[in-house]
Amino acid sequence: MGAGADPHGGEWGPRPSTDLRKKFFLKGKRSFKRKGPEDDSKNLSGDLENFPSDPADRKRILEYHANERDEVRRKYLMKGPCQPRGHKFPPKMIGNKLRRFNSSWFDQYGDWLEYNVKKDKAFCLLCYLFRDFTENKAGSDAFLTKGFDSWNKTERLHNHVGAVNSFHNSALKRADNLMKKGQSICHAFYKQEDAAKNEYKIRLNASIDTSRYLLRQGLPFRGHDESVDSTNKGNFLELVKYTAEQNELVMVSHEIQTEIVHYFAEEIIESVIQEIDHGVFCLLVDESADVSDKEQMAVVFRFVDKHGIVKESFIGLVHVKETSSLSLKIMNMLRGQGYEASNMKGEFKGLRALILKENKSAYYVHCFAHQLQLVVIAIAKKKLEVGNFFDMIAVLLNVVGASCKRKDMVREDHRKRIEEKTKKTEIKTGKGLNQELSFQRPGKTRWGSHYKTLLRLVDLFPSVIQVLEYVESDGSDSTKRCQANGLLKYFHTFDFVFYLQLMLLLLGLTNTLSKALQRKDLDILNAMSLVKSTKQQLYKLRNNGWESFINKVYSFCENYKTELLVMEDEFIDSRKPRTKSNKTIMHHYKVECFYIVLDMQIQEFNDHFDEVNTELLGCIESLSPKDSFHEFDQLKIMRLSEFYPEAFSYVKRVSLEHQLRIYIDNIREDKRFSNLKNLGDLARVMVETKKHLSHPLVYRLLKLVLTLPVATAIVERCFSEIVKTVLRNRMSDQFLNDCVVCFVEKELLEKVTNEVVMKKFQNMKPRKIIL
Repeated sequence: MGAGADPHGGEWGPRPSTDLRKKFFLKGKRSFKRKGPEDDSKNLSGDLENFPSDPADRKRILEYHANERDEVRRKYLMKGPCQPRGHKFPPKMIGNKLRRFNSSWFDQYGDWLEYNVKKDKAFCLLCYLFRDFTENKAGSDAFLTKGFDSWNKTERLHNHVGAVNSFHNSALKRADNLMKKGQSICHAFYKQEDAAKNEYKIRLNASIDTSRYLLRQGLPFRGHDESVDSTNKGNFLELVKYTAEQNELVMVSHEIQTEIVHYFAEEIIESVIQEIDHGVFCLLVDESADVSDKEQMAVVFRFVDKHGIVKESFIGLVHVKETSSLSLKIMNMLRGQGYEASNMKGEFKGLRALILKENKSAYYVHCFAHQLQLVVIAIAKKKLEVGNFFDMIAVLLNVVGASCKRKDMVREDHRKRIEEKTKKTEIKTGKGLNQELSFQRPGKTRWGSHYKTLLRLVDLFPSVIQVLEYVESDGSDSTKRCQANGLLKYFHTFDFVFYLQLMLLLLGLTNTLSKALQRKDLDILNAMSLVKSTKQQLYKLRNNGWESFINKVYSFCENYKTELLVMEDEFIDSRKPRTKSNKTIMHHYKVECFYIVLDMQIQEFNDHFDEVNTELLGCIESLSPKDSFHEFDQLKIMRLSEFYPEAFSYVKRVSLEHQLRIYIDNIREDKRFSNLKNLGDLARVMVETKKHLSHPLVYRLLKLVLTLPVATAIVERCFSEIVKTVLRNRMSDQFLNDCVVCFVEKELLEKVTNEVVMKKFQNMKPRKIIL
């Protein structure tokens, strides 16, 4: 029997229906089944993906059920030893010198050496996994029980490996045998011919191809029920049959599906970690409730890859209660934080405080896009008339947009109007013009959605009026008839037209900024420049924009025959009609509405975006490549390095000062750097021209700056309703996480080959057929 076999009947995948199986496997499994609260076998399957990596948090292998131990060992061997390469290893006084763990030992003893962050000690993964075979012999080994921390005695690492017959090498052989499933006696019961292997490989490939397709499209595997005990094969079975062209297929169980999906997600996460390459990164987090009203946190890493390109990669979902454990896992190389949720921004509580407590260089930047949303929408609604305007838009969407019949009526009427205008040559025709339109309901976190909603309302306005008149006269719901009547009265008032045009103007000015903030490669310096430009446009509109704005209002009123007011008449407040206002209509709309709303916007822009307008941002500006590095200031760049003491010690700051003098002359003379616009371009060209090797400390500082977050747009997109819909409301947290990872990171999903997934699928558990 090979060392990987479980003589007590551990799980070996599908088993032959024979008397021998009944006598040997099932009997053995029953004889070793525990009873009572110490039975871990029931709960282990759900915890396989949550095994602690740090040796300090692990329990002994003997504490697991006998039938599950080999599966636990395989999982740890697949994950590899715990090696926090980016960790700042603390010094320890040994003799008269300070000593510490050397990360280069991971390269020399990478297959077994582990580091315990909590105890600051080294352990051996292989000896931990197989300590129960020779309990008495290995009990005093420092790498197994107490931990090794004599950093001045590096020869102990070599001595631990020992001779050929040492305990460590015996454990290594057992690990090798465990992963060689062909040596198991279980597989001797199966006569594996080449034809059977080929058929098995075809079925497995079909399952992998089908999983890849469903993940890429965000489609459910089993239709309405994604639970473990579901008998519905759904989309998966149909696609497997089509892919493999087989009539009878057996690899359609939910367990196989979840395993394949998990291996895809694992490979994606591993590729992201390889791209980071133990470098610095930023944490982007946002909280949202999924379709089953369970709060989840989406976690995204922002980093600069080996080509100097800024990337944001989604790495998974975390339950909101796990923020404290999450912060401990990402402390070492974290250099930035970006999120908006209020429960994460507290000074003494929440994720922000937890991270800053451990890492002072993890600078927090409030999501720019959320700030923009607060400025443009939330603040504008403080004006009573603007708030009333958006409330009426919400009612309109409920009356017209909530019914398929009424939406079809709007589209059909709009189509007829387009055809009439086309015949009269009032509008142009061509590719992409005059497309079918429908309402889009604005969302709190879908930036720019309010602007699109108002644009659609202007395009569809005559069709909307006609449908509202139909609902008012012929509607079957009395509530909807009353709402339609109120909307018709409001839409024919001057107030409606005025605030419609005003909000279109404001949202149009900020729409460019909103789109730019959702780009993954946008750096914080460029973002602040766009914010500054947007504020300047608001100032220009306030000072010189009234005439052109009021002309648009008059034009809309004339085209659609809505109420027109004489601006020189006295203004009458509808709330106090008998009280004289002693002011004209012009004064009310120009001063108390137009100017007031714009002043509020400008003030809020200054208040919300002032948070990042600090000394740090001023120092970052000195790295800008615009106008041949016109803003370059050596003193400010040296000050910027002081914000990151972990990356720039005193000695490295001295070296940076000397390096900057050569860097600026060398860069300015190179024509390849003459037309760069932002910091992202600078980092990319430095890598392309190998300048990052000539000026490594400058490039290190540049990477730190580029990791600072701008917006959490990609985090919001991770909660797309395409991934988890009402039809999939019973899927487990792990399966949901894996599906979202694969759906969001489609480009990385395509790079994962079938061979890699097949290898993981075969190695993780004993299978009926060995390829």
